[in-house]
Amino acid sequence: MNRNEAESLLKKYVKSEKMLYHCYASEAVMRALALKLGRDEEKWGLAGLLHDIDSEITNADPKKHALVAEELLRDEGIEEDVLDAIKMHNEEATGEERTSEFQHALAAGETITGLIYATALVYPDKKIKDVKTKSITKRMKQGAFAAAVNRDNIKECDKIGFTLNEFAEISLNAMKEIADKIGL
Repeated sequence: MNRNEAESLLKKYVKSEKMLYHCYASEAVMRALALKLGRDEEKWGLAGLLHDIDSEITNADPKKHALVAEELLRDEGIEEDVLDAIKMHNEEATGEERTSEFQHALAAGETITGLIYATALVYPDKKIKDVKTKSITKRMKQGAFAAAVNRDNIKECDKIGFTLNEFAEISLNAMKEIADKIGL
């Protein structure tokens, strides 16, 4: 499945503009991580783009979310390791722990997008262009800030070889590159 086909499929199931922004941001972060790690950017980008394809169908029910996504994508020509990463970004549904680099990257990468969004929105112009890496790492320590963001998922960046600071910088820069596409 190519990127355009994946985006069309995503839009078939996801209508919320904010959720689409999240998926685009996750795709950008995953592509940037793949580039830094020497992995397949297309494959990692697809995982980021499609990981929440079932969010509206399941109402993000942690017992179903990602399992339904795997079912939706199974017959769409998506490679098995991409399906696995998508399924495992929600450990609660699977009852298993993430073990692969790809799984950890998607879990951390899609989660940090929420923290970056929330940080950008507290700036006066609500734009990502002025957000600094230091602001992201500072907000990581403030549990009440963007309280729904699972900091433990973000900390999985160390399992793919990045410090929190490096990971935040890669993610922030990836999102800055598509700021207009994600409403920031």
